[in-house]
Amino acid sequence: MKVLVLTGAESTGKSWLAARLQLRFGGVVVGEYVRHFIDREKRDTCLGDIPAIARGQLAWEDAARCQAPELLILDTHLLSNMIWSQTLFGSCPAWLEDELLARRYDQHLLLSPEGAEWHADGQRCQPEAAERWRFHEACRGWLQRHQQPFVEIVGGWASREEKAIAQVQVLLGR
Repeated sequence: MKVLVLTGAESTGKSWLAARLQLRFGGVVVGEYVRHFIDREKRDTCLGDIPAIARGQLAWEDAARCQAPELLILDTHLLSNMIWSQTLFGSCPAWLEDELLARRYDQHLLLSPEGAEWHADGQRCQPEAAERWRFHEACRGWLQRHQQPFVEIVGGWASREEKAIAQVQVLLGR
C-alpha cells in the first residue's frame, strides 16, 4: 500500500484532486473529518474540539489503512489539524505531532495557493491570500524539518492534475 497525502491551504484543490486521482488510479480516499465534525455540531470549532477532530481523522485513516488498498489518498492528515489549531487558537495538543510522526506516509503533495482562487463554502475562513500563504509555508516548513517526502504542486487546475498524476505514477512504479 502506498499512502499519498494532499496538504496545503484552503481552496488549493485537495478534495477535487483526491477525487480525480481516485478516478484515475482507484484506491481509497479519506476525507477531512473536520468538515464532518462542523456539519454535525453546527458551530465553529474551539481549541477543546481539536483532540476529538484529530481522533476522528485518525479513525477514518486507520479504517482505510485496514482495507489495504494499493493507493490510499488522504485529503488531509494531522498536519492540517496542527497548523489550524496553532493558527486559530495559538496552541495545539502535543500528542498530534507525535502521532503524525509515528505514521508512514509515502508522498505528500503540497498544493500551492498560487493560481488557486479562494472559494467560500461556509466552512473556510482564510479569504486573504497572505493567510493562505502563511499556512502553506507552515506546511512546507514542517515537511522539511521532519524530512517528509513531498512535492509542491503549482499552477492551474489542469496543470495540478497533470503534475499529481505524474507523481502518483512514480509512487506506484507505473
